[in-house]
Amino acid sequence: MSVDRIEELGKSVVQHGPENERIYLMKLATEDMPEIISSMNDLAARHRYSKVFIKVPQSVKEAFETAGYKTEATVPNLFNGSETGLFMARYFDAKRQTDPDARLVRKVLDAAYVKAEQNHAVRLPEDCHCRLSSPAHCVQMAELYRQTFASYPFPIDDPEYLAKTMAKNVLYAGIWRGRQLLALASAEIDHQNSNAELTDFATDPDWRGHGLANLLLQHLEEELRLFEIKTSYTIARSTSYGMNICFAQNGYQFSGTLVKNTQIGGSLESMNVWHKSLAGEEE
Repeated sequence: MSVDRIEELGKSVVQHGPENERIYLMKLATEDMPEIISSMNDLAARHRYSKVFIKVPQSVKEAFETAGYKTEATVPNLFNGSETGLFMARYFDAKRQTDPDARLVRKVLDAAYVKAEQNHAVRLPEDCHCRLSSPAHCVQMAELYRQTFASYPFPIDDPEYLAKTMAKNVLYAGIWRGRQLLALASAEIDHQNSNAELTDFATDPDWRGHGLANLLLQHLEEELRLFEIKTSYTIARSTSYGMNICFAQNGYQFSGTLVKNTQIGGSLESMNVWHKSLAGEEE
């Protein structure tokens, strides 16, 4: 997989490149406001990107709206369990604003809402165990990711990348049967803002349909509570019945669709944002 690069813009962190044809403001340093807006515009113009996508606190909403950004998803209490987080976007190509799969996205969401109301208790298959991964598993993990995704926003098919993120701020949970790795998922923790993104779900094709993603999600939530993480969220493929149903069944709330946002599985796809409070009931 080829991937876009992550770098600092001022004191903020962005990902950008030709794979996703966009800039993603992953972490805003508020001292970069408002200059970062023009900096990202210049970067987008220089590389002819068609979208800028940002994750920011609500306190800067007005400045970005004035600059032409629109909110695509809203996550209550994303920042330190108190301030709302916004996923906002500005498009530089009108074609990218229209999702040709919009009708399918609606069908997937409708199915997720229906399934969320049904009994969905899942048990770990016999002779299987679920646990956090260690650096010793990175080669095996990278192979499962390589088999699962034709393309992906981050180099999760690289064992060195997995080990590096594991040592920094990412928890990886896996389900094994003996030495065979059946399924994987991760939680990328933002300790400063007390939130975590649940992502990188992958299941061996022979083991799909066993509810392994649900088990991994629940295991990672338990780990996140030990770190006193207050809010968890995901950016899930909008046309994936399995992943959207998984999050709906586990108490996550849908909050918006990021249109043609991410290069994954070989093409640009829209992504659904789901969120959940891990610190009790949301206000």
